[in-house]
Amino acid sequence: MPSVHHQQNSEVQEQGDVPNHQNDTHNAVNIQSSKLSTFSTYVHALRPWSFSASLMPVAIGAVLAYKTTEQFDFIIFFITCLTAVSVHAAGNVVNTYFDYMKGIDSRRSDDRTLVDKILTPDEIVHLGVILYTLGCCGFIGIVLLSTAKMEHLALVYFGGLSSSFLYTGGIGLKYIAMGDVLIIVTFGPLSVLFSFMAQTGYMDFYTLFYAMPLALNTEAILHSNNTRDMENDHRAGVVTLAILFGYAGSHILYAVLLFFPYIFFSILGLQYSLCFLLPLITLPTAFKLEKMFRDRTLQKVPKETAKLNVSFGLFYLLACMMTNKDKFPYLGVI
Repeated sequence: MPSVHHQQNSEVQEQGDVPNHQNDTHNAVNIQSSKLSTFSTYVHALRPWSFSASLMPVAIGAVLAYKTTEQFDFIIFFITCLTAVSVHAAGNVVNTYFDYMKGIDSRRSDDRTLVDKILTPDEIVHLGVILYTLGCCGFIGIVLLSTAKMEHLALVYFGGLSSSFLYTGGIGLKYIAMGDVLIIVTFGPLSVLFSFMAQTGYMDFYTLFYAMPLALNTEAILHSNNTRDMENDHRAGVVTLAILFGYAGSHILYAVLLFFPYIFFSILGLQYSLCFLLPLITLPTAFKLEKMFRDRTLQKVPKETAKLNVSFGLFYLLACMMTNKDKFPYLGVI
C-alpha cells in the first residue's frame, strides 16, 4: 500500500508539473514577442522606407568609381553604406525629437513615434547617440581602409553628419526654409562624392554632375511631405518653401523636381548612350504622383515618391553599370 500511495503522489506531481511547464513556455513566448515588438518599434522610428535616399547615391558613387579605375572594394562599399544609413537614420531620429519638442508633431502628423508615446524622448535621444556613434565607427573604418586623405574624407563626412543634425537640431534649418537646400546637397552630391572618394582615393567634382538627378528626386519626397504638412507647420511657426510658395507654387516646384531628372536622362541617352534612358521606365509613375499632388490628395504622396525614388535609383544604377566608360561625359577628367 505505501508503494501505491507513493506512485499516486508521483503521478499527481507529474500532472502538476505539466501546467507549470506550459506556463514557463507561455512566459518565454511572451518575452520573445515583447523583444521583437520593441525591436520593431525602434526600427520603425528610424523610418527605413527613406533609406533609399542615402543608399542610392552611395551605390552610384561606387559604380562611377569602378568605371573610372576598374577597381571595386566590397568591404569599403559595405562600410560606406552602413555609415550613410547610420547618419541618415540618426538625422531622422533628431527630426522626430525636435519636431515633437517644438510642438510641430500632432495627432494628425505622419510621424507618431513620440506623439503616441511609442518611445519616450529620452529613448529617442539614446537611439540618436548610438546611430551617430555607429556612423563615426564606420567613418574610422573607411579612413583605415581607403587610400583617400583623411582630411578629405573628414570634410565630406562631417559635412554630411552636421547637415543631418542641423536640419532640425541646433539652428534648425528646416524651420527657416533652408532645409530643402540642405537635403539637395546632402542626399546627392555629398553622398556620391564620399562614396567615390572612398573607392578611388581622390576627389572628382565632376561626379556631382551625376548626383543631381538623385538629389532632385529625393528633394521631391521632402517637398511633398512639407506641402502636405503646410497647415500644421504654419500653426507651429515653421517656415518652409511650401509655405512660402503656396500650394500652386509648390505644385510647380514638385513637378520640376520630379520631371527634370527625366529630361537630364533623355539628353544623356540621346547624346551618349541609350542605356541612360532606362530610368524613363518609371515616368508613368511620376505622372501619377504629379496628378495626385495636383488633385491635393497628398496623404500618400511622400511615401509613394519614396517608392519611386527606389525604382528610379535602381534603373539609374543599372544604366550606369551597362554604359561604357567612354560614354560618361566628364567622368575621369580631373
